[in-house]
Amino acid sequence: MASFATTIGNRQWIAPPTNYPLDLSVVVPIYNEVESLPRLVTAIATALQDTGLSYELICVDDGSHDGSTELLKQLANERPELRAAILRRNYGQTPAMAAGFDQARGRAIVTLDGDLQNDPADIPMLLDKLNEGYDLVSGWRKNRQDNAIIRLLPSKIANWLIRQITGVRVRDYGCSLKAYRAELVADMNLYGELHRFLPALAFIEGARITELPVRHHARQFGSSKYGIGRTFRVVMDLLTIFFMKKFLTRPMHVFGLLGMLSLAMGVMISCYLSYIKLILGANIGDRPLLILAVVLILAGVQLFSFGLLAELLIRTYHESQGRPIYRVREIVGREASTE
Repeated sequence: MASFATTIGNRQWIAPPTNYPLDLSVVVPIYNEVESLPRLVTAIATALQDTGLSYELICVDDGSHDGSTELLKQLANERPELRAAILRRNYGQTPAMAAGFDQARGRAIVTLDGDLQNDPADIPMLLDKLNEGYDLVSGWRKNRQDNAIIRLLPSKIANWLIRQITGVRVRDYGCSLKAYRAELVADMNLYGELHRFLPALAFIEGARITELPVRHHARQFGSSKYGIGRTFRVVMDLLTIFFMKKFLTRPMHVFGLLGMLSLAMGVMISCYLSYIKLILGANIGDRPLLILAVVLILAGVQLFSFGLLAELLIRTYHESQGRPIYRVREIVGREASTE
């Protein structure tokens, strides 16, 4: 894929090709942040006013009920760069981010939270790093201003676990302040609670990923929207990410292998029991091994069948969406396209 860049001031920025009319889209999910909104919009405008970039600010209202919706509509009428996407109800942060990505028209996309804990002044720094050839630059809240027991310790444990399972060495998966190339975002489908696993999803797509320390502020208004009830959903999504990373295009490799192992063990036990029955004349009707052999054989057949069905589903998934099983970063040569 061709690289696009332009020089603005003393910085080299990603420049938009024809299908991306703007340099930058800033996507902010909003849920009950009526007190933070005016300061947030002003802070983002201040951070970007000297960059010379054409940009848009997309605030996605995720079913707020504290007046955020009405305030967003008012601000959108006052500020030409602001667009408000109002969702019908509260869907959660992942669908809200997906809605913002779908609305984005920028060659680069930056996401951050709407509670003012992320600092918009860090956006130019992330864009500078993105232009060094990375596809995703993730913020790292090096000095977090959260409660050490309620937020910091669980976050450290979660980040460690995610790193071990996904193999993507990002220190802070929970930081919403990230910069992406738009073509990378177009390759990723979000659902569940997958917004926190975006670096892992990007890695699956072959992205170049790096991390930068960013500022983090204590919450000024309202209360945190995170609770212990999300832990189970996060664990389930983490297992999904692990499977996608390992077996997205080859599910038969896991189901088929488990099925063959189970079937082989069942057959071996059956042969042993047959020898005892036919050669030694012993009774095997009351042996637990007989039940185990039957269960293993049935499980082996089922797992192997699941593998075949999963292969068919994966083929249907890729072919119906015209989704290739590979990603080309660039074509080099005299006949290479420069679009």
